[in-house]
Amino acid sequence: MKKEVLIAKLKEIVKPYIQDEEAFNNLSENTDFINDLKINSANLVDVVLDVEDEFDIEIDNDSMEKMLSVEAAIEIIEAKLTAK
Repeated sequence: MKKEVLIAKLKEIVKPYIQDEEAFNNLSENTDFINDLKINSANLVDVVLDVEDEFDIEIDNDSMEKMLSVEAAIEIIEAKLTAK
């Protein structure tokens, strides 16, 4: 799956949870879910669950703890999809 497609899907997934509209509009690989988008840790769990549903993958606790930015999320999603 192309990175642009992954970013677009991630953008749709995180949209309901963001607190910073400007950072969301400028979302890139370098965007941090907590510091930039102001997503709280409880909602970050929701994001992970939504990612699992969207991509039909399972994200373990180690991966979940690392999934704090768009770039990290893409790496984890790509790794899980490859391993499928």
